[in-house]
Amino acid sequence: MSASTPDKVLLACPHCGHQQTEPPSAISSVCRKCGRHFRVQEVLRPATKVVERAPNRRKVTCFECGSELDVPVSAESTMCKRCSQYVDLKDYRIANAVSKNFKTKGMFVVEPKGYVFNTEAIVGEAVIKGRFLGKLTTERSLTIYSGAEIKGSFKAGRLVIPADNHFSWKELIKAGSADIAGELDNDLEADDTIILRATARMFGNVQARNLVVEAGAIIVGSVRVGFKGS
Repeated sequence: MSASTPDKVLLACPHCGHQQTEPPSAISSVCRKCGRHFRVQEVLRPATKVVERAPNRRKVTCFECGSELDVPVSAESTMCKRCSQYVDLKDYRIANAVSKNFKTKGMFVVEPKGYVFNTEAIVGEAVIKGRFLGKLTTERSLTIYSGAEIKGSFKAGRLVIPADNHFSWKELIKAGSADIAGELDNDLEADDTIILRATARMFGNVQARNLVVEAGAIIVGSVRVGFKGS
């Protein structure tokens, strides 16, 4: 035999907190203390509050003064709170011929049919699949694919050569670190760690503070570990 439904239940007024008894089947009532109307069923079965999540954020540094800025991931620009300089956060994808300078904390991608020339680009991250003629500086990573044609100079916080891709350069490459899964035909010097993945083919001298070589990687050249790049 099922339990009988109680005649009255004790409820607290959602406005003032005063407690009073009401039939559990009642739809609405009036508080005997504050006189305000409330819905009985909403008090008995309060709706679950949806907690709004704060937008994902990232940290960038001002181009001019170096101050650290906390910005939403979706933001396309911001203003430095210290020096009031504009900071571009947009991503750029180049799929045709472009001659202009770039200065952004976002991604800079040159697609296979893209051609950027007579440029100076200072960017957060770069992916080069097409042609680049100029000066390129990346704060974080620079990923180079086989189809890339780079003329000029580049600096990378982290050099990345993906698997099944090849890159050759005429001068010593200096980077903060490197992750090589493809083939690199050049001398490489890193301030921090160089990782040679199992699929890596390294033809050149390697100098780095730390070196990680996975089983299967090939190195043809001298290796100097513990070296601190200038």
